[in-house]
This record gives sequence, structure tokens and C-alpha cells, in this order.
Amino acid sequence: MTDRTSPEASPQEAPLRIDIISDVMCPWCIIGYRQLAAALTTKGVAHDIHWHPFELNPNMPPEGQDMREHLAEKYGTTPAQSEDNRNRLTALGADLGVVFNFDDSFRMHNTFNAHQLLHWADGQGRKHDLKQALFVAHFTNARDLSDIAVLADIAAETGLDRTEALAVLTDQRFAAAVREEQQFWTRNGIQSVPAIVFDRQHLVTGAQGVDTYVNILDQLANLRA
Repeated sequence: MTDRTSPEASPQEAPLRIDIISDVMCPWCIIGYRQLAAALTTKGVAHDIHWHPFELNPNMPPEGQDMREHLAEKYGTTPAQSEDNRNRLTALGADLGVVFNFDDSFRMHNTFNAHQLLHWADGQGRKHDLKQALFVAHFTNARDLSDIAVLADIAAETGLDRTEALAVLTDQRFAAAVREEQQFWTRNGIQSVPAIVFDRQHLVTGAQGVDTYVNILDQLANLRA
């Protein structure tokens, strides 16, 4: 799916293609995207954004896992470090219009079904909108994005057909296509997210900050010239 919110490109210059590999469980993915979006607005760069799937927790059980427990188990994060991370993310999010509502009940979930729904939405030109809605659903409203009924509800709230969304997830219609795309990116060296590829050749990883993205856009403009 392409983000069409960018200004029109001149006939001499194609929009900057931006591929973003991400997972809606990843807070740095929405932070990084919002930072990049601010930089794109600042520079007035015509662009096409394409979202791609990555699962942070492919082996997560259906019931999910408490976020603090998950971070301790996966990264060895202490309770104090977890609290510091949450506070930092909350402050960063506030500056970017992202509301993080972390509380003691906040859980992590598997997102394979969410990625399938995004793949389906891509065919209707709504992938970008749905991606943003899923970020909000998880981080602001703590909805269970592994639940196909919840995902169908979010699709409907985004303007998509709920019945068809539920059918797509029930029959796992795009499971093979999503697996294939995930494998493509891992074969090409993507091991963590966010991973952002500019013009199909320049990889930037992590949430770099608005100023850094502005500098990157300036460098890309020079290369394209």
C-alpha cells in the first residue's frame, strides 16, 4: 500500500520510495514512523510508503504475555528498566501525537493475523490507514490484535468490510503470501525493526529522530540529483 498524503512529485522526479518493515507490537516502529513523517513534512518530500510484515513474537501463545514478563524473559529487562523504558516512550510519543497507555495489564500478542489483514487491506488501497489504526488499537486502547474478531472490528472502523475481513482471517487466505514476504526480508538481512529502506537501496534501522531523518532526506536528495 502506498501512503498518498505526500505532495505531488515534479514530472522530472519520481516520489521517494520508502519501504518500512515493522510490527504493530513494536513501539519504536510507530515512533520511528512518526519521526520520519515529521521529517518528510518538514522537507516537503514527495514519497510512497510501503509497509511490510515482521513478527517480533512468532512463538507467542494465543493468550499473549504480560509486557513486563515478556521483556524480562526476552531481554533480561529489570522492572526498573521496564518502567524507565515506558516513561521514555510515553514522553517521546506525546511529542509525536502517539498515546501510549501502559499499565499493569498491558500485554504483548502475536501479530500474524494482523499482518494477513494488512495484506488484504493493501489490495483495497487501505493498508496505511489500517496500519495506523492497529498501532492505536494496541498502544492506546490495549486491544488484543491476535483476536480475529477484534481485528475485524478494527477493519470495519477503518472503513473496510467487517464480514470479508473476518472471512479472510478465518480461512487464513493470505497466510502463505505473508510468510513469503517475511522470509524475503529476513533473507535480506532484516533481523530487527523498524527497518526503513529508501529507494530500494539505503537501509536505516531503529527510530533515528526527526533531525536525523531530515539529514537522511537531504543526503538522498543529493544522491538523486
